[in-house]
Amino acid sequence: MTTAKPYLTGHYTPVVDEITATGLTVEGSLPPELTGRLLRNGHNPKPGVTPTHWFKGSGMVHGIRLREGRAEWYRNRWVHTPALDGAPYMTEHGPDLTASTAGTHIIEHAGRLLALCEANVPFELTGDLETVGAHDFDGKLRGAMTAHPKEDPVTGELHFFGSSPFPPYLMYYVADAKGEIIHSAEVPGATASLKHDFAVTRHHVVFAEGNVTFDPAEPSGIPYGWSDRQPARIGVMPRGGDGARHVRWFSIEPGNMLHVANAYEDGQGRIVLEGPTVDREGFRLSWNWWVGAPGRGTEPVARSYTRRWVIDMTAGSVGEQIIDDLAVEFPTLNEEYLGAENRYQYAISFPDEKGYGGYGVVKYDRTTGARRIHQVGDARMPGEAVFVPAAGATGEDDGYLLTVVSDLKQDASQLLVLDASGFDRIATVHLPHRVSAGLHGSWVPDSALEATES
Repeated sequence: MTTAKPYLTGHYTPVVDEITATGLTVEGSLPPELTGRLLRNGHNPKPGVTPTHWFKGSGMVHGIRLREGRAEWYRNRWVHTPALDGAPYMTEHGPDLTASTAGTHIIEHAGRLLALCEANVPFELTGDLETVGAHDFDGKLRGAMTAHPKEDPVTGELHFFGSSPFPPYLMYYVADAKGEIIHSAEVPGATASLKHDFAVTRHHVVFAEGNVTFDPAEPSGIPYGWSDRQPARIGVMPRGGDGARHVRWFSIEPGNMLHVANAYEDGQGRIVLEGPTVDREGFRLSWNWWVGAPGRGTEPVARSYTRRWVIDMTAGSVGEQIIDDLAVEFPTLNEEYLGAENRYQYAISFPDEKGYGGYGVVKYDRTTGARRIHQVGDARMPGEAVFVPAAGATGEDDGYLLTVVSDLKQDASQLLVLDASGFDRIATVHLPHRVSAGLHGSWVPDSALEATES
């Protein structure tokens, strides 16, 4: 039996250096409208460093630059935060919000690239992935920021929150399309439950509190654990200046959701929320994988099944059900439909605790109930599939899915470009080395980074 940490082996083996490669080999034809950068973040500790939890590994961003049918470059860079050089998060003066792994996500908003980790403030990067420094929105962000902010496709506003195991437990923020924080409020009634992601509909903000909550006795350095005493709840807050005064909390069945697929108001005014969730045993298997303890699953998302909640604000009730038996994570969609009713969703499938399922890119048709899986091949693991609309798109799934695949047999990685409609492979971009399996990322068109274009 191996004693190596699972998040330092196989698909998750860290990359040991920073490189830049140009003129990448392309199989097939890259659509010329894919002109921009695919950026992907993940935990990648430096050589010789063995973190006590997967989430404590330093962040490394991988970038692939496409332009008019060519793959111009690949580069990878650690996010150079104080934590990369060993600075502690807790100091004698309290937490250092700049001592971040910055390894969970990377987004673009208002022309800035922000590397995110939910316990800290963001770190800004250049278009070439060099670290600029901590970004606290000109001092208006005084706590941590979620790694899963939501950009409203109608207003361009960035909605996000900060969660803490100590009061105030939950702060809500809105930054305008220019990147200035224009609203902040404490959300009453929140607890120390872990809040990793949330949802924004056209009229509401939706928070999920599961059974994973603050546990100061947890030895891994990530102070959270499952508690049957922690109630699982959904909080619904109207959008707008005084929305926090009207937040309502609804009890739900035990479980924990890391990532939201989407939420919207349906034709009856009910709020529909969906996302992969785990039960107590699923969380135990996942947590043991994350810390490298015995009794873990083969993957960090064993028993992660998509759940749907339907919240009737008038009746004060919540209906919920598991809607698929495939173990999935990293749900995505055409973000033009974020907060509105969407037909199509995408995810990555993983082998469950019994080995069923395997790796693949999944497409759900929420209207017909159909599920399609693009199998990527033996010993090949895809990462989060990012949707990019096609030029002149007329349909919701008229576009492309971009995913970075880790290939253990070839000790290599490729960028796989799929037709999101037909689900066929369009192109493969060969990368100069294997990219370790990571977390989240974004497609950033050139037009969004005009000031930093190189």
